[in-house]
Amino acid sequence: QVQLVESGGGLVQAGGSLRLSCAASGRTFSTYNMGWFRQAPGKEREFVAGIKFSGGRTAYADSVKGRFTISTDNAKNTMYLQMNSLKPEDTALYYCALDSAFAIPIPTAQHAYDYWGQGTQVTVSS
Repeated sequence: QVQLVESGGGLVQAGGSLRLSCAASGRTFSTYNMGWFRQAPGKEREFVAGIKFSGGRTAYADSVKGRFTISTDNAKNTMYLQMNSLKPEDTALYYCALDSAFAIPIPTAQHAYDYWGQGTQVTVSS
């Protein structure tokens, strides 16, 4: 089993920044994808960003391109999401997820990810 624990959420004003972290523990894989998803109240969960843990290739939703940056620290088994220029519409519960099948390309669909964290709340005030 893999455990994923998110942290770093909070309340921030529009235009501000936050950095989310996702610490992975438990069973390890040699290659896998990791991703960030978010779910706003009354909306479906959506893909935000993804990364190939070993190779570093990334993918972003159009709504966050140029504002969010996904990265990893392999030594710490941790993934990050640096969020800049935050907007009220970025308000959501943010989840990290792991795709142990190492799909190519980086999957954007929820069903491709088999391990999930509990989520961390991000609230952006206007």
